[in-house]
Amino acid sequence: MKGIVVKSTGSWYSVRMESGEVLDCRIKGKFRMKGIKTTNPVAVGDVVEVVVNPDGAVINRIEDRKNYIIRKSTNLSKEAHIIANVDQAVLVVTVNHPVTSTVFIDRFLASVEAYRIPAILVFNKIDLYDEEDLLLLGALTQIYMQVGYECFHVSSLTGEGMEDVVTALKDKVTVFSGLSGVGKSSLINRVEPGLKLKVAEISDSHDTGKHTTTFAEMFPLSFGGYIVDTPGIRAFGLIHMEKTEISHYFPEIFKRASECRFYNCTHIHEPGCAVLEAVEKGEISESRYFSYVSMFEEGDEKYRK
Repeated sequence: MKGIVVKSTGSWYSVRMESGEVLDCRIKGKFRMKGIKTTNPVAVGDVVEVVVNPDGAVINRIEDRKNYIIRKSTNLSKEAHIIANVDQAVLVVTVNHPVTSTVFIDRFLASVEAYRIPAILVFNKIDLYDEEDLLLLGALTQIYMQVGYECFHVSSLTGEGMEDVVTALKDKVTVFSGLSGVGKSSLINRVEPGLKLKVAEISDSHDTGKHTTTFAEMFPLSFGGYIVDTPGIRAFGLIHMEKTEISHYFPEIFKRASECRFYNCTHIHEPGCAVLEAVEKGEISESRYFSYVSMFEEGDEKYRK
């Protein structure tokens, strides 16, 4: 029998079968002995074959993954935590209450570009924005739409703009992420009210929220498709990404790089750099370029915030 893994707790896996039944399954020991350096050898999103015997349900085969995306593991003895077979990734961001930095946004976008997964930015809490916030919202939207990213303006509280989000999610497997406090769980509950995901209160002193999600879980959508909810601030890491590759995952930088004088140009100090020229002309945004330089020079570990 075939099914899709919708939840992983480390030792048990919830598998939604083709019949709609959800089975709690174990895995065969051999999966743990193949040198897979992940906290979950069977990943949420995996299509698996399940055998039911007197001792319970067992996953005995994993079908080939069409793609995957890596989250940093909180278990330091392991390398990564994988989510498999993803159609698209949504980052929920807020211009204010709390502020989501452009460096965090760009780090997320570079990560999903590395896995060739399309990304959508959902700007939440527009009902709370004052005039200054709305100006910034417009400026950021222009920057990311020019690069090629779809952007939605929504309020999970009032429901404004949610129709576009529902349309984008229909019949697709979508990974949701975002800093704590941006209203990710509230937004998912607005999309699919029956899920009733836990929502944390925002801290008045820090304008941030506590994490309400501790592991990835896949939820079916009544209108078709799945949502994969992930933990907040540490959702994605630049695993297996060399410094020299980072520019490849900024589409506007990668496009201009072919015009640079030197084939191995870092786009930071070299003469004849087409990327630097584009930044000076305003054809590549300063914030995006700053994110690139920051990631290149200082490394991934300093960009958790």
